[in-house]
Amino acid sequence: MRIRLLGTGTPTPSLRRMCSGYVVQCAGNCIVFDHGFGAHHRLMELGIQAKDVSHLFISHHHYDHMGDYPRLLLTRWDQGAGRVPELEVFGPPPLAQITERLIADDGVFGPDLISRTRNQCSIDVYRARGGAGERARPAPLLSELRSGDVVERKGWRVRVAEVNHFAPHLTSYGYRLDCEEGSFVYSGDTGPSRQLAELAQDCDVLVHMCHYLTGTSPSKTFSAFTMGHLELARFAQEAHVRSLVITHVTEQFDRPGMRERVIREVGEIYKGSIYFGEDLMEIPVSGPVAARLD
Repeated sequence: MRIRLLGTGTPTPSLRRMCSGYVVQCAGNCIVFDHGFGAHHRLMELGIQAKDVSHLFISHHHYDHMGDYPRLLLTRWDQGAGRVPELEVFGPPPLAQITERLIADDGVFGPDLISRTRNQCSIDVYRARGGAGERARPAPLLSELRSGDVVERKGWRVRVAEVNHFAPHLTSYGYRLDCEEGSFVYSGDTGPSRQLAELAQDCDVLVHMCHYLTGTSPSKTFSAFTMGHLELARFAQEAHVRSLVITHVTEQFDRPGMRERVIREVGEIYKGSIYFGEDLMEIPVSGPVAARLD
């Protein structure tokens, strides 16, 4: 089981932190959780091709969590040239409607897809990549999930919990992936959530948004829908999480000295392993191990 961070930032443009994205490889599958703007570039930096990705779980439909969804979907289809299974995509409603508006004839990429499946030039490229026969349109296998759902595949399963983020305008989910090698929980975006606390209980790795310094929330709604650093520390400690990954990092505390302060103050409450997430970081399932002194 390999857990790597693709994007650890927010909607705020950054060359250092791309929008949300995480990739877990286990049981022969490559599973992506969220794919915001820039996350696909990070995927390539890790040497993972779009056609290597087997499953995508979207936590909610903010653009910083799914902006690169069409890039993954279309690149995988184009490069796979009919030789890879359709991408399995999971998420809250209106996932099906969003996808239809991307790839239907009258969708955003409709003219592109019509030309790539009917024009001889594109058919030549398709066949050069190993495709045969007529070129079919992308047809991802879509599943609109509900809280409490379980997705099971060979060697792993994912459980779904609704979390507190931008309701009633959005439905937002957190996910727990369990396989033989360990357990990974991804919060999506949320404030304190009882359902997520139950989902995260005793997990090996929790990747959770840490959006602001506790005490600086501009409103009660803000603190209900996002997570402060001390609230996160208490959450992880009460759930007996073995390793906590701080992500969805804002510019408020993403600076020298402030990062260390956050780690120190979280560590005064939470007694597991703490990772201040960075793009392309790998999180060991069994916890940190010191390297050889050299």
